[in-house]
Amino acid sequence: MSALLFTKEEGIARITFNRPEVYNSFNQEMALSVQRALDDCEGDPAVRVIALSGMGKAFCAGQDLQEAIADNGLELPDIVANHFNPIIERLANIEKPIVAVVNGVAAGAGANIALACDICVATESASFIQAFSKIGLIPDSGGTFYLPRLVGRQRAMALMMLGDKVSAPEAVSMGMIYRAIPDEQFAEQVEKLLQKLAQMPTKGLGYTKRAVNQSFTNDLTKQLGIEEHLQSAAGQTQDYQEGVQAFLEKRKPTFKGE
Repeated sequence: MSALLFTKEEGIARITFNRPEVYNSFNQEMALSVQRALDDCEGDPAVRVIALSGMGKAFCAGQDLQEAIADNGLELPDIVANHFNPIIERLANIEKPIVAVVNGVAAGAGANIALACDICVATESASFIQAFSKIGLIPDSGGTFYLPRLVGRQRAMALMMLGDKVSAPEAVSMGMIYRAIPDEQFAEQVEKLLQKLAQMPTKGLGYTKRAVNQSFTNDLTKQLGIEEHLQSAAGQTQDYQEGVQAFLEKRKPTFKGE
């Protein structure tokens, strides 16, 4: 059975972790498959939104520790450098919206992959755990970068050091994720979100993502220059022309992601 399911339809690419028997924990096959799928999505102009999800009861429990401690297995630095870091870099740099669809527990690297996505939605029964301290490790997969920026240094430090389980509603209240949705409504609401994003001006969303990413290291003056540059680029797109025309004609725009 493949460790990853990957489909593309109507502008939506769905990347599904498929190791439910181990709560979708990462092994080498799954990590490299995720990287290849993200590369495919980046290069395919028909893909306008990417959804990451997990099969079964969990989103992702992080690294498969059986692989990490195997006698002939990869060392931890190799796993971080070759499995997780390339995924986080792709999530940041692909200029298309990426949605984490968290249906259950997201722990360790699994939690941080979810937080590295542009939008994270979860079932109300889902939870997030910085599980690294429980086995004497540090948060990886961008955790030390994203989590303090989402919830603040004090709360991030406590979550990373204590390894507290955070329910999805709690994660919303602290600004960690976008929405927690009642379990029985989750599939329907996620589909509406993905369909909406797939019909939006993809290039404009990508430029927005680039601007926000660059804001982490820019001062105000430099960031204003980035906005000026990217607004000019957005103004050259067909979707901008369509949006203006639709506004003037008082109709709903039909964006093509061009």
